[in-house]
Amino acid sequence: MSEAAVATVRRDSEQGQAVAELRRTMVDRQLRPFDVTDVPLLERFLEVPRELFLPSSQEALAYSDLAVTVKGAGKRTLLPPLVLARLLQGGSPRPGERALDIGGAGYSAAVLAGLVGEVVALDSDPELAARAREGLSAIGAGNVRVEVGPMEKGCPAAGPFDVIYVHGAVEAGLDDLFAQLTPNGRLLAIVTPEQGAGQHVVRYERQGGQPAGRISLLSANAPVLEGFAKAPAFTF
Repeated sequence: MSEAAVATVRRDSEQGQAVAELRRTMVDRQLRPFDVTDVPLLERFLEVPRELFLPSSQEALAYSDLAVTVKGAGKRTLLPPLVLARLLQGGSPRPGERALDIGGAGYSAAVLAGLVGEVVALDSDPELAARAREGLSAIGAGNVRVEVGPMEKGCPAAGPFDVIYVHGAVEAGLDDLFAQLTPNGRLLAIVTPEQGAGQHVVRYERQGGQPAGRISLLSANAPVLEGFAKAPAFTF
């Protein structure tokens, strides 16, 4: 091997180690202190390169504690890692289950790929979906399928799902998604559970095919996700 080739290998190795250390710092300083205790989930955050799901101009933000807005034909907001981790943990994903991941720009689906049996990642933006496919292919996430379509409609042809995650605020439009849950499925989204209460990550539960209540997990703010805005009230 030439000296130039050796130098390239060394540089790539050092860069890989540096990025791995950034992921570890994210887990140790952002996730563990924020009540993220699920060990397999923490291991996935250590393994999955978040920068693969960002434009090259935003890679420096990959392991910050901020929400990151990525653009395609439209735009999506990647939730801060600590909020995403609590959202995913709150759904209690289990091996062998099927998950529908909506508006997560590929990164959340990549994390889920190591926790459940199958993931369908849904986005309405073909450009963002294409970037998600590239990132998922790069890490060999063969159990994730990326679909393009209206996010509020879900993916009924691929259902039912044991757990559904909506990566953004929801004002309306969950009925079609509830219908795609298994009889004991869970759905998680960021909603305002009561007027004036602010936004919360909320887990909706079903038992025997019937609504079984909801649990507010934590306060979290996010933009309203495309397709889930409340219809404007009619005025004279």
